[in-house]
Amino acid sequence: MIDCAIVGGGPAGLSAALVLGRARRSVLLLDDHKPRNAVTQAGHGYLTRDGVSPAEFRRLAREEAESYPTVRMRQGRVVTIERYAGLFRLRTESGHAVEARTLLLAAGLKEQLPDVPGLREMYGSSLFNCPYCDGWELRDAPIVAVSTSSNLFQQAKLLLGWSRDVLVCTHGQGQLTAQQQQALEARGVKVSRTRIAAFEGSGGKLKAVRFEDGTLIARSGGFITPEAMLGTQLGAQLGCAHDAGGAVMVDPYGRTTVPGVYAAGDTAGTSPSQLVIAAASGSRAAFGISGDLAEADFGPV
Repeated sequence: MIDCAIVGGGPAGLSAALVLGRARRSVLLLDDHKPRNAVTQAGHGYLTRDGVSPAEFRRLAREEAESYPTVRMRQGRVVTIERYAGLFRLRTESGHAVEARTLLLAAGLKEQLPDVPGLREMYGSSLFNCPYCDGWELRDAPIVAVSTSSNLFQQAKLLLGWSRDVLVCTHGQGQLTAQQQQALEARGVKVSRTRIAAFEGSGGKLKAVRFEDGTLIARSGGFITPEAMLGTQLGAQLGCAHDAGGAVMVDPYGRTTVPGVYAAGDTAGTSPSQLVIAAASGSRAAFGISGDLAEADFGPV
């Protein structure tokens, strides 16, 4: 029996484990070691850790959290959770079972990239998801922005802060209005509504974008908006309410609509998706968990 089982070992789950461990709450963190940012070479925007690789960040965080005797970590993917007598029984893919008083869902997101040749080889090296994370490295370079979602116009305006040489691609989708396209082109932004045939380059470095009509436009890097889905559907299995974007709905301290179940980080729709913000979300959820356990242990007054 443990106080809290954490599903997911990203910045949200690790931060929660550290805070709960220091609060003298017994914690078991379960993670499948398949992080979404595994292809990323460096994370940015986290004070004292700017430029750290995601693997090194997780190593340091696990080392710090596990220095407390109240925190344990185990590799494994949780496949089922049963609730009985106010407790949670988790079972991993390998058959390991855990019982916990509370549950924190922090398994993040999974990305689905457009099926374009060359994209996967360059994703994380010269093609990225977040300009706040990697825009500085592409400053003043010829860059491309690719999205089939409605955020493309906003992203294009944002990218002009890093470079004035921007190519916007709808990849054959109609997510830009004629008025938006005219506004972008009036400011020097190139716009292509043609489907992309391939991202060309070598060694993970983008050199050009080739379109299905044969057009080739030189680029040094850019930003892709992949489709995202929750890293685990355990919240839905437990009956947690989800918002219109698919994230688990939570209050300011990570409480879901199911008593005893909490969520943090990208699982709870934390935005924007950055290390420091996900870690803060995990800390807030830990405060909620610790406070609720303290109330339960104290009993009625």
